[in-house]
Amino acid sequence: MTRDDETAPVAPTGVDTEKPSAARIYDWFLGGTHNWAVDREFARRLERQWRWVKPGARHNREFMNRVVRAALDAGIRQFVDLGSGVPTAGNVHEIVRDELAPGEEAKVVYVDYEPVAVAHAELILERHEATDWAGIVQADMRRPKDVLRHPETLRLIDFSQPVCLMMMAVLHFAGPHDDPPALVATYRNALAPGSWLGISHMSFGGQTGEDADGLRWMVEQYRQTSNPVWMRDREDIEPLFGDWPLLEPGVVHLPEWRPVRELRRDEEGARPFAWCGVATHP
Repeated sequence: MTRDDETAPVAPTGVDTEKPSAARIYDWFLGGTHNWAVDREFARRLERQWRWVKPGARHNREFMNRVVRAALDAGIRQFVDLGSGVPTAGNVHEIVRDELAPGEEAKVVYVDYEPVAVAHAELILERHEATDWAGIVQADMRRPKDVLRHPETLRLIDFSQPVCLMMMAVLHFAGPHDDPPALVATYRNALAPGSWLGISHMSFGGQTGEDADGLRWMVEQYRQTSNPVWMRDREDIEPLFGDWPLLEPGVVHLPEWRPVRELRRDEEGARPFAWCGVATHP
């Protein structure tokens, strides 16, 4: 339902569909169906200013999908997705459901502080009949105790066993005052040996010219909102993994982490503008 002339999706009770939602905008970038005309209009305006926003979002989602599949192959059966947005268009519980054999069990916790994202998530998980093994926590990932001690987290996640914790395109909302190294360390310290930490982060990637200028325009727009964005480069991102060994191929651009397809020419330009990596608790 990504065309304005198609039937709109059902809105969760109490959700305002007349104002654009960051979670639903991201859903549209991913080709999802939980977005309205107001979201698409805003998203297209962003896309006109920075042409790589949609392919960049898809690269990020594909990286997350590859991390989930790799974690499942490694035997991990617990997943926590911080800043998850609307869990649609190939999100964690869908990958888990499709990859596991009948009778195998896994647990998924989504975390988002935006009420709109939480309302959509609850509706989606109910429709997918997944609420016994997947849940949504409304909390700010910058407050780890609120996430880790939330009743829904504790219902689903056994922290004495390995967990795949994902911080996908969310740490750029943590400013210097949030002390990102200490923030991520708090999450790492809560995880058992064998756990994984996956991070992706937007970056200028050392780029100049029109594309970098478009991204700077986007950053400036966010700086004028209650959710400012902070760009970081590889030398800032790699230390966030602490002393955990990085899985191959280390900290790389999104399409370079264990790729399963060749990039098209019309999406190649998004490559430099994000870094990612996965580390494991020794």
